[in-house]
Amino acid sequence: MQRIKTFKTLSRAVSAASFLSVQALICIGTVYWAVAETLGLSGTGAVILAVIFAAPSVFALVTVVRMAFDAETDPANQ
Repeated sequence: MQRIKTFKTLSRAVSAASFLSVQALICIGTVYWAVAETLGLSGTGAVILAVIFAAPSVFALVTVVRMAFDAETDPANQ
């Protein structure tokens, strides 16, 4: 079966993706902050840690957006 792509389903997908992305960013940011403070990082060390956190963060956000789109446009969920 084909995915249902109407304004209603796409707006729901955007809403779900936005909500879940914000939640993921809050969790990732909290873990980053806790690690940086525990290790006493400042300046260059904090930037290097941020770069290390960047790749998994982007992967998590892309996964969240894809899952929200798949869930909201699936005909079985309509």
